Amino acid sequence: MDKRLLVVFIIFLFFIPVLLNLKYNRTLDATKPPEELACETEITVEGEDKPLPLEEYIIGVVASEMPVAYSLEALKAQAIAARTYALKETAEGTKPIGRDVTAQVYSNEKERKERWGKNFKENEQKIRKAVEETAGSVIVHDEQMITAMFFSTSNGQTETAENFTGNPIPYLQSVDSPDEQTVSEEVERTLNMPLAEWNEKLGTSWKEDDFRALQLVRNETGRVQSVLSDSFETSGREMREKLKLPSTDFNIGFDVTNKIVHITTKGYGHGVGMSQNGAEAYAKKGWTAEQIVKHYYTGTEIKSFEKSKEECLKNP
Repeated sequence: MDKRLLVVFIIFLFFIPVLLNLKYNRTLDATKPPEELACETEITVEGEDKPLPLEEYIIGVVASEMPVAYSLEALKAQAIAARTYALKETAEGTKPIGRDVTAQVYSNEKERKERWGKNFKENEQKIRKAVEETAGSVIVHDEQMITAMFFSTSNGQTETAENFTGNPIPYLQSVDSPDEQTVSEEVERTLNMPLAEWNEKLGTSWKEDDFRALQLVRNETGRVQSVLSDSFETSGREMREKLKLPSTDFNIGFDVTNKIVHITTKGYGHGVGMSQNGAEAYAKKGWTAEQIVKHYYTGTEIKSFEKSKEECLKNP
């Protein structure tokens, strides 16, 4: 074989794998190497046509779970909590997640456009900034991602997981959450319920004497732990669920003449974890997202989420 032909043949053999590899990379993604693509986490949301990249999903959650008018640091705290909750709830993207309050509320881009109208571009930029500046950040306790529960409004302090579920969780303790009335005008609410409706919802036949014997047993966070009357006993949580009350910090009075039950409540939600209005109140005082998160989730750290090498190798 001619020496020049031999040299050309050797060079050709050398470049075949390179050309094939370039073709493979371009087929996957022109901007990312295959190992990064294999490690991308996607979230499957019930009702969506296809899985979403993790950070795109978090944009839809933050936009739905917290008012866009809130401070950037509060939105960033929400993004960190929402990301942690999603990864924990879906086992790092291997299980689907609901799109409503049974998990965390999610809205897609079309829904956000319809809701925000002419303010879509401005609002979307602000939400994306909060998510991008916290990208990959999750909350851990003892090197494990936490169950990052959050809720709307506290009664001045958060609830413990033990009071709510009966199971103590070290990072879900009661902490102060002051000044929420400066964020929301609806910290306190009043509900007037006809006695007939009260009895229907509770499955009881209460009369005047039952209200006279009523006892509301409160825990250390000021919420009702148990409700007692002559032949009636239930938990504050069950009472809230059956009567559809905003929170378990409630008082009950009875109008004998008009047969009306007067209920006043303080706060909104289960009370465990991060108070969203509390996060905004702290952000207004100059707290950072990290300070807010560490305050509401006791003894935690914020770390960057990465799939293990073993998990990456499982992907095609």
